Amino acid sequence: MDLPSQYNPKDTEKKIYQFWMKNGYFKPEKNAPKKSKGAYTVVLPPPNITGSLHLGHALNVTIQDALIRWKRMQGYKTLWVPGIDHAAIAAQNVVEKNLKKEGISRFDLGREKFLEKVWEWKEKYGDIILDQFKQIGISCDWSRCRFTMDKEYVKAVETAFQYYYEKGMIYRGKRVVNWCPRCQTSLSELELAHQEEKSNLWHIKYPLAENKDQYVTVATTRPETMLGDTAVAVNPKDERYKNLIGKKIILPIVGREIPIVADPMIDQAFGTGAVKVTPAHDMTDVEIGRRHNLETIQVINEYVKMNENTPAAYQGLKVAEARLKIVEELTGLGLIEKIEEYTHQVPRCSRCNALVENLPSWQWFVKMDELSQKAIKAVESGKIKFHPKHWENLYFSWLKNVRDWCISRQIWWGHRIPIWFCQTEPEKYFLSIKPPKKCLICKKCQPKQSEDVLDTWFSSALWPFAVLGWPNKKAKDLKTFYPTDSLTTGHDIINLWVARMIFSSLELLNKIPFKDVIINAMVKTKDGKRMSKSLGTGIDPLLMIEKYGADATRFGLAWQITELQDMRFDEANIMAGKKFANKIWNAARFVCWQLPDKEKIDIKITPRPKTETDKKILADFKELVKSTDKLLADFEFGKAIQDLYHFFWHNFCDIYLETAKKQISESQDKKLQANTRKILMYVLTNSLKLLHIFMPFVTEELYQVLPIKNKKKALIIESWPK
Repeated sequence: MDLPSQYNPKDTEKKIYQFWMKNGYFKPEKNAPKKSKGAYTVVLPPPNITGSLHLGHALNVTIQDALIRWKRMQGYKTLWVPGIDHAAIAAQNVVEKNLKKEGISRFDLGREKFLEKVWEWKEKYGDIILDQFKQIGISCDWSRCRFTMDKEYVKAVETAFQYYYEKGMIYRGKRVVNWCPRCQTSLSELELAHQEEKSNLWHIKYPLAENKDQYVTVATTRPETMLGDTAVAVNPKDERYKNLIGKKIILPIVGREIPIVADPMIDQAFGTGAVKVTPAHDMTDVEIGRRHNLETIQVINEYVKMNENTPAAYQGLKVAEARLKIVEELTGLGLIEKIEEYTHQVPRCSRCNALVENLPSWQWFVKMDELSQKAIKAVESGKIKFHPKHWENLYFSWLKNVRDWCISRQIWWGHRIPIWFCQTEPEKYFLSIKPPKKCLICKKCQPKQSEDVLDTWFSSALWPFAVLGWPNKKAKDLKTFYPTDSLTTGHDIINLWVARMIFSSLELLNKIPFKDVIINAMVKTKDGKRMSKSLGTGIDPLLMIEKYGADATRFGLAWQITELQDMRFDEANIMAGKKFANKIWNAARFVCWQLPDKEKIDIKITPRPKTETDKKILADFKELVKSTDKLLADFEFGKAIQDLYHFFWHNFCDIYLETAKKQISESQDKKLQANTRKILMYVLTNSLKLLHIFMPFVTEELYQVLPIKNKKKALIIESWPK
């Protein structure tokens, strides 16, 4: 056998991947032995159609692929379902930006024409990231690839909405929501990106109604919302204000009398200890307003302009303009006590970075009390485990304080809410999955469907079972592969996605969606900065693959896996992966050189040792198999690849190969020579099996040419060492 002196991944990777695909090894129908150990299922966290591969994705799929390849070789009927998410807000933003370059808006096109544009964009660019995933070698069953806007998936979303609605868990209400003025839609708390901003803290005097020469000084970062104040609140334990609780004060500029209320939510140490309460424009104030039956007065509209509820001089002004004018007027009235520089966190839209406003809006909500309790119990009982375990704290913290889930979005791309409004009595509505022939309310009008679409996470919450055929409970894949086994994701979407999948599955199927949740580290730069293409700190994994190969990239990422929250990426580990791939390659060349022409070695039976060195390498390998299984079962991937590396490089190459060379070339004992060759091939081939889950290309390429008796057609379907 003649192998080149250096391993070249560019000669191997595409060829090997096509070989796996052609033979259907990623499909459970092809990869399972006749007597399988049962099913093992993973669903790929669906990337957005707007996305491109980054190192976080690469790390995430390296972990999943290691698990799938391990279980496949162990004899399980493995299924890894890939797919892609329609990413409602993000995709709409991308297409709207493209239209803007042409000088048109989505409103110029209208809903139907705009959606045609989004579908055109999706067909052209939407699957790019899936092709990029293939370059890193992931073994998904691509024949089962799903998209959250596919006909079958839309049916699942509609079925879930209908279930919740008919059970009384979905309702419509006017609530204060997070509103993105750029995207013109509501956002959940989890879709906000809080950024530090330098601003001011204005100390404003509010005169007492009974004595206008006395004041309560209120500290605020948002003077523009004061036009909608309906109270001033103090802490009931604050001695400074005990004699004022229940009295009235005059709201400056507006002249409206509002009460002073006592509320335990008020922080005595913030500002003056007295805060303005604007229930229409602050989430905390909503709760205070509810407890004290305060009026809700909206003064900012959805376009971030002052509305008709403000004095005439302010109506139509942008918020920033209104702020300057209010401060100027208050200064003229002598009601500004002082202005301090102040740094605080402001909410921005995670998609477009626009400043987010709190506004009252008619929206659709899912009641969360019952759902959150189910999700909490699933983890508290141990049915679902987080790895590392401490991430349970974040999960519990959100679920135990969760608000009802706002599931409506005021955009066009996505799953349109199947609610129809009567045109005769516009406040009345009904559910209908299909367009109704007549209004079910008045029996006369042509009802109009809600303009809103569902929150992307509502559809993503169905992912692990919708991709397997639900709501068809008799679907073969659903019966065979559900619940799934492991989910790998980042901590930033534990509440956005993981929690929602858990309570959705428990409510709709009465089953957990997966047993283990593996939280992979966030990949950061070597000096600990956030990776971002826009900031110039991002590293493209495709460049790493081009430079070093997919195996080296996977090796370098796996090597850095620990239980720490962040991974500081170091390219040196990818370089080490390339060197290791060459070491594996050259070790195989050496072993093959030791064999007589056309001799094939049977590795099914463990060779018996004849020397102390033989005993040592076989004992070490046996222990390696045992420890690798344990580490993989505990999801300690970094330790697993490090142990494999040290065994192969040091125990096998540095020590045993040197001894074997002498046992073959210097000994006159033919039986010792033959037995040494068996041990060499046995340890090499079985090491390739262990390494395959992390470095699939170089190991498969070598397996294809190794002179082994009775070997299978591919390493990917070989039996895992016992």
